[in-house]
Amino acid sequence: MIVAAIEQGRLPAGARMPSSRELATILSVARNTVVLAYQQLVDEGFLESRERSGYFVGAAFQPQARTPGNLSRGDSHAGSPAWDGRFTMTPSTRRNIVKPKEWLRYQYPFLYGQFDPSLFPTNDWRECARGALSVLEIHNWARDLVDGDDPELIDQLRLHVLPRRGIWASPDEIIVTIGAQQALYLLAQLLLGKNTTIGVEDPGYPDARNIFSTMSDRVIGLPVDEDGLQMSSALNGCDYVYLTPGHQCPTTVTMPLERRSELLSLARENDFVIIEDDYETEFLPDARETPSLKSLDVDGRVLYVGSLSKVLAPGLRLGYIIAPAPVIHELRALRRLMLRHPPSNNQRAAALFLGLGHYKAHIRRLGQALGTRAGLLDQAMQKHLPGFTWLLGHGVSSCWLRGPEGLDGNALAAAAEQRGVLVEPGDIFFMNENPPRNYLRLGFSSIPAERIEQGISVLGALAREGSFLKT
Repeated sequence: MIVAAIEQGRLPAGARMPSSRELATILSVARNTVVLAYQQLVDEGFLESRERSGYFVGAAFQPQARTPGNLSRGDSHAGSPAWDGRFTMTPSTRRNIVKPKEWLRYQYPFLYGQFDPSLFPTNDWRECARGALSVLEIHNWARDLVDGDDPELIDQLRLHVLPRRGIWASPDEIIVTIGAQQALYLLAQLLLGKNTTIGVEDPGYPDARNIFSTMSDRVIGLPVDEDGLQMSSALNGCDYVYLTPGHQCPTTVTMPLERRSELLSLARENDFVIIEDDYETEFLPDARETPSLKSLDVDGRVLYVGSLSKVLAPGLRLGYIIAPAPVIHELRALRRLMLRHPPSNNQRAAALFLGLGHYKAHIRRLGQALGTRAGLLDQAMQKHLPGFTWLLGHGVSSCWLRGPEGLDGNALAAAAEQRGVLVEPGDIFFMNENPPRNYLRLGFSSIPAERIEQGISVLGALAREGSFLKT
């Protein structure tokens, strides 16, 4: 606090500090603690010690002058560049999902994709993190891999993760990324130009839509129904098609096998490439009946994006792409220009987590917990949300709600937040400028099971007030 006060100018140069005895009394700490802190501040130049006089703020620390280099947001200066005219794009103006950063303080956080400490395998991960820090392992991962990845993680993905989705890939067909988000950005930068046509699901994943629109002016919406992406004529004019067939975002529905086969046939006939985002499919109860598109691909037309972050923790930021070797070769060269490779210590810890069997055990535990919460959520919505319909696929961690016609989901979400209930308005998932506003997405991976019904009860009471229905 003393350093902050000095740097912000609240303690000017030459100001006298309280005596060590006085400050110890004010803060209720030992006098030696204050003496040690003062001495450290003297060593760092913030304070000066004057014999028989005490401690004073150092003369070198004056409030920083307002220069063009340190202007705060909103400040202007005659010599400042006109930044708005220099930007080649303005990503901040795109519609994005917005979630409160302090969501943990809310009693009923129905948010998708957030970290639940009660479900994280803390002891297992700690064991693997310690293992990655052994002398031998440090010698393995500490060197610069340039454009490479940890070979142990690649092997463990091939052994324990990809076979669950029916995928068999050689090492030169795999690249590790910093989450699925970077995987999509790399693919977009490598494959899309301004006149490249890419179709995305509508409603669909907003961040993917925004990533593609930074590269291409021809991002088109493709209709979705209760079986996922529809086989419409709009597919015929696409160069690429991005979709989430395992669990469609945000509706959670799973594309049946017949439609998957039809989509692959259309891709061959119309010469388009599919980008498959196979998120959150680890818990599919009928995975063999609905294998990934990549596992059915005999033409090399499917570029597969997967992630470990969705299952373990969003902060882990580990994803991967499975694609033909020539594509991976170029992706490695592109990634090298951006960041060379994801941190090798994290890759090695994840490899140990997979290799020691912790991943499969975690999948079983997490699947059971999410199944319990999904059942409680379904019961609560039946009881407290009359007039709503919803889609709640198997093995998911979110639910897609449709409210009565005329419902303003944004206003309902804002009012619910005031009551401690966090839900996501659904309009963000639609492409058009005037999206329907009577949709909501509810995640249940981060809310304790015992709070689900009470949270839905609060949401239902608000919805029944009728003030959120347009007349």
